[in-house]
Amino acid sequence: MRSLIDILELTTKELDELIAVAEDIIANPAKYAEVCKGKKLATLFFEPSTRTRLSFEAAMYELGGNVLGFSEANSSSAAKGESVADTAKTISCYADIIAMRHPKEGAPLVASMNASIPVINAGDGGHNHPTQTLADLLTIKREKGSLSGYTIGFCGDLKFGRTVHSLIAALSRYENIKVVLISPDELKLPDYIRKDILEKNNIEFIQTESLESVMPELDILYMTRVQRERFFNEADYIRLKDSYILTPKKLETAKGSLTIMHPLPRVNEISVAIDSDPRAAYFKQVLNGKYMRMALILKLLEVEVK
Repeated sequence: MRSLIDILELTTKELDELIAVAEDIIANPAKYAEVCKGKKLATLFFEPSTRTRLSFEAAMYELGGNVLGFSEANSSSAAKGESVADTAKTISCYADIIAMRHPKEGAPLVASMNASIPVINAGDGGHNHPTQTLADLLTIKREKGSLSGYTIGFCGDLKFGRTVHSLIAALSRYENIKVVLISPDELKLPDYIRKDILEKNNIEFIQTESLESVMPELDILYMTRVQRERFFNEADYIRLKDSYILTPKKLETAKGSLTIMHPLPRVNEISVAIDSDPRAAYFKQVLNGKYMRMALILKLLEVEVK
């Protein structure tokens, strides 16, 4: 039995295999329609979510399986003080696989150590979000044709953005990647990611506070929102929340082949005027997330599809 807590638990070969399965699902949906019949996914969401929770549920339904679970901590026994470990042991009696989101870093890891079924980390605090990274990788592959050889700019909240942390870790496996880190000083990428991933893997990177200065060199722009829920005080959030807003004017110097990504939800950091730009790929990311979660469920449940 195997869980997925951190994207680095998957080898490059496994990442490529998951992408290949997802692309086969896109091409041949009928082939996968009943392969998880009789299987149950438990979605344990202790933190609000729209895309991640519903895409996990849609993924399992489209594989022919069923879903049970909860969408907020107050509707579970956590409200009575039940530990994550006990919750995991209990859910193992009812389901075949768990997808868990939790505000505390490490909670899905604790669940995986106590469950007798696979656990998928669907986001733990500001730490990790491996299935969003899988969605991101499939989007890059389908938009760019490859996961190597481009310059990707990460813009906005790089300090608390778990999607950024996970994607940088995954991309460190591929060749000829250049990373551009665009953020206010207060929201810079954590030192441990810069040292343990970028520097350790000899990945070329620069840090800047100016999106406009680097726009012409970007192949991919990964926007993020400044997350109110990660701040300790409201004043800091209000001061930084509008640091970067992507508008059509700011895209005037961008490449025609630029791919614009965002893990969503969007607040105001991408103007809605950009939604109709052919370079906008953030809603494609949403759909790609469903396909990659389907592929991951099949892998962790060890379902053979012929």
